[in-house]
Amino acid sequence: MKRRALLTLPLATPLLANPFLAAPGLAQSWAPTRPVRVIAGWPAGGSADASLRLVAPHMQTVLGQNVVIENRGGASGSIGAGVVAQAAPDGQTLLFDAAGQVSNPLLMRGLSFDYLTAFAPVCLFALLPNVLCVRAETPVRSVPELVAYLRANPGQPYASTGIGLASHLAAVMFTQRERLEVTHVPYRASQQSIPGLLGGETLFTFNTTPLVVPLIRDGRLRALAVATPRRIPTLPETPTMLELGYDGFSLNEWIALFAPAGTPAPAIARHAEAAQAGLADPVVRERHANLGMDIQALGPADFAQFLTEQRARIGALIRDNNIRLES
Repeated sequence: MKRRALLTLPLATPLLANPFLAAPGLAQSWAPTRPVRVIAGWPAGGSADASLRLVAPHMQTVLGQNVVIENRGGASGSIGAGVVAQAAPDGQTLLFDAAGQVSNPLLMRGLSFDYLTAFAPVCLFALLPNVLCVRAETPVRSVPELVAYLRANPGQPYASTGIGLASHLAAVMFTQRERLEVTHVPYRASQQSIPGLLGGETLFTFNTTPLVVPLIRDGRLRALAVATPRRIPTLPETPTMLELGYDGFSLNEWIALFAPAGTPAPAIARHAEAAQAGLADPVVRERHANLGMDIQALGPADFAQFLTEQRARIGALIRDNNIRLES
């Protein structure tokens, strides 16, 4: 099934120190010799693509070379990832990817590469908080009211952006804790799941801020909770699932930069420096905030730690719930 590669990561303290950049000589000892290709694992357009295109001009300044973005969408980002997995590890080709790095190896068979060994983490760009939403006309104004409605009306449909992705896993966590009987309706992309919700095909969804916040502000959707450890600036009145008593409930999407495995450490450090320079720009930060994104700008070591934690956490969710693409 074609799914949009997305993100699942708890919100972190912003701008953790990057140990590579603590030693500037490491990054400065390498420079690209020609334009740098960045393969994005989804079609052009959308919030993730916007993030990369906001940061790319700043990367060009640091690298001293053009940054050429190529969108290779399809198959949950695995098409673009496959291109980079086969690229020479010389620092000239990068991958802009998301939670497919975590979920794809657990859900997809017959890949020509191994996600665990094919890529090196460069920089975690940002998190996209997940929001639990219903359409405004629904007679549900809070999470307890949603639970009561679902108990009284078993089998209600909910929308996700694809099997095994953040919106699906968040709904699984929620409905399992409440022991609710619901029907999963997976869409092929986030953008497709929203019309289904607005049109009454589904009752609720967990979906990311760039898609749902404009509709919440327009009065077409109602936010019930956010799946983040703390409230988010774009929806300051909306409680977290943690506040509502759902211990450990944090499941968000993310976007990040990778290099082919074997890329020299100085090249990875230089690319991390370039990306962090863009993410530190005040205009870029403001634009990300307007899109509902929480900039992280984590360098290789901190990002690698997050990946390890996420693979363990998301892997347990997928395995424990026997989630399969064909389910």
